[in-house]
Amino acid sequence: LAREGGGLPGALRSDEAVRVLEAACRAPGARRGAAGAGLRDHLALAEELERTLRPLSLDWYGEDALGAADLCHAAGGGPVALPGLLAARFHGTPLLVTEYGVRLRAHYLAADGTERSGALRTLLAALHGRLTAEIYRQAALLTPGDTHARRWYERCGADRARIRTVHPGMPAERYAEAGENEESGDPATLVWIGRVEPAKDLIGLLHAFAEIRARQPGARLRIVAAPVREPEAEAYLLHCKGLAAHLFPDEAADPHAVGENPVSFEELGGPEAPTPEDVHASGAVTVLSSVAEGFPTTLVEAMFCARATVSTDVGAVVEVIGGTGLVVPPRNPRALADACLALLRDPGRRHRLGAAARARALELFTVEQNLAAFRGIYLELLSRAPVRHRAGADVPFAHPAEAHVPGSWAPQAVTAGTGAPDA
Repeated sequence: LAREGGGLPGALRSDEAVRVLEAACRAPGARRGAAGAGLRDHLALAEELERTLRPLSLDWYGEDALGAADLCHAAGGGPVALPGLLAARFHGTPLLVTEYGVRLRAHYLAADGTERSGALRTLLAALHGRLTAEIYRQAALLTPGDTHARRWYERCGADRARIRTVHPGMPAERYAEAGENEESGDPATLVWIGRVEPAKDLIGLLHAFAEIRARQPGARLRIVAAPVREPEAEAYLLHCKGLAAHLFPDEAADPHAVGENPVSFEELGGPEAPTPEDVHASGAVTVLSSVAEGFPTTLVEAMFCARATVSTDVGAVVEVIGGTGLVVPPRNPRALADACLALLRDPGRRHRLGAAARARALELFTVEQNLAAFRGIYLELLSRAPVRHRAGADVPFAHPAEAHVPGSWAPQAVTAGTGAPDA
């Protein structure tokens, strides 16, 4: 319907679409949670379905549009991959899907239920789950950024043979100055940097730091947050500042003060704000206290800066640091405090771990390794796909290699496994 006239939005916003959705929710075999969906839920689902499938109604079905592509590379597994599905279906174009943050996982985490009924959440989960599974099934190759995301792929039915881990690439030169001067940081300062949200468990970090402070009074904690836009995040940040003032009441009466309380709160992004590399370089140890995490970009930044790290065992943390930092269980402030104190009190160990971390980051997480990996993947996929249009000399595999060999042996090519032709 979308291909023939772009009529998908009108069809999905019609009374007939709502009646079909209602019948489907009550049909035998439907999900148990969907049976209780009401009219408001059906209208909301139809709206979400139309918004999700909107790319199908664009004018790009012809040979001069998607048909002109040799390869489709989707940087996500949700609606962004729909053009790749179209190209694969109508033109046989190979589809490559790369996810550094699994979109389906983000959808589940965002479904807090504050404004949506349980039936609607069930229906939306089914919609996004089916779409994701179809994308994973049709992709010629899937390239998650870490093993944590790879497990999501396999859970959604992706074929293991078509999954290859390609780590994200980061500009190593940006962190070169800090990485080559590992003595630059304050030996008594711990650093935390990232988005402020409950999943980062700053509450647990502050309680761990209270334990650290009791056992090493000169320790300091620098919390540098990305700009807060959501009201919930702002409320959480204010709660953390209030807790810091409560835990150290004799050292600062104002929880917003910077420099008086042993815990300082700062923000990234302003004209005079510190850069991530400056933040990591200012301390001795970078801390990650999350209870849920995908690919820990903050840890990779710290590794480029040759900083030792203390992290909770969540997401892809262990895969990323690979033994170059200390790992503790999540939601365990005492273990977090013990690990931080172990590094604060042992500069030699701290520097050895930092040097090993920088070497690992330079080997695995640079832009160069990322480009080299995808260059090889592009060539591999192109080599297996037929050339459907007249290609220029700059297109890899546009002409078979035997076309450049003199003689008439090329037509005698033999199907694999049938044996060689007679001389």
